[in-house]
Amino acid sequence: MGVEFKETITKVQEKVSGAGEKVAGMLDKAEAGDIPGTKGHHPVSAVIGTAITGGIDNAGTKGYLAAYIKELENNPLRTKMLTAGTLAGTQELIASWLSKDRNKHGNYFTARVPKMAAYGALISAPIGHFLIWALQKIFKGRTSLKAKILQILVSNLIIAPIQNSVYLVAMALIAGARTYHQVRATVKVGFWKVMKVSWVTSPICLAFAQKFLPDQLWVPFFNIVGFVIGTYINTVTKKKRLAALRKKHFGDSRDGRDLRDPRDVRDVRDPRDSRDPRDPRDPRGPGSIAPTRPEDYPQKDYPQKDYPQMGTNPVY
Repeated sequence: MGVEFKETITKVQEKVSGAGEKVAGMLDKAEAGDIPGTKGHHPVSAVIGTAITGGIDNAGTKGYLAAYIKELENNPLRTKMLTAGTLAGTQELIASWLSKDRNKHGNYFTARVPKMAAYGALISAPIGHFLIWALQKIFKGRTSLKAKILQILVSNLIIAPIQNSVYLVAMALIAGARTYHQVRATVKVGFWKVMKVSWVTSPICLAFAQKFLPDQLWVPFFNIVGFVIGTYINTVTKKKRLAALRKKHFGDSRDGRDLRDPRDVRDVRDPRDSRDPRDPRDPRGPGSIAPTRPEDYPQKDYPQKDYPQMGTNPVY
């Protein structure tokens, strides 16, 4: 048993060592521009793209990732706009499906889907493109640890507030806000919540981009991270909104049943009241669960003297 275990460990070590040497060799080829279809400018993305699109044997042939990277290098803004628009629309569609948020026709493709796609393509992508371009230009050629930390601080204290403010304004307009005060209230309520999420995720993502990604892939990478986080937040928000609407219009309780529904088998009568609040003949209405005035209780249980006069009672 011990001999077999040692042999297994040896084989695993040999495979790991061989894989490491293979990756190192691929990086060397990528840096030298020896991988067909690449120029050696971005060795990490070239190796990843080669692995995803069929390996070194198919290098140089047309693949989705290779074509995307090439298009990103040739037409960066247009490619980023299409990417951001697609991800934003898909995020809204997936969040609607996960939260069971349908339109009046019963479809998950609500009116927010094309609006979110337009926001991603026409607003989010151009702003992100120019802000990241300015950040990269300021710190171009500066690879020290101090410069990287300063870049992260600038991103979180200057770029993130601008992007988040624009995002909240756009979300308020998409949700139906039409006045300055409505938009301002939305931004005021959600700004610090969004900033907290940015301050947690942005340093990690930016450090990863600094280490492994070429400049052209920064914005698409941030878009993908934002897609995952945004889908989760959007789904949770939709579920809370739908639960609040159900409670408002149907009186749903925590277990999903309506306490005012006469078909509910639970007895919701106040034990001190002889009348059934679900009785439609009750002048208080079927929606009343408990007596609303001291006079509605039997006098033997609640003497009138215990309730000081506070003025005339409202008209019932």
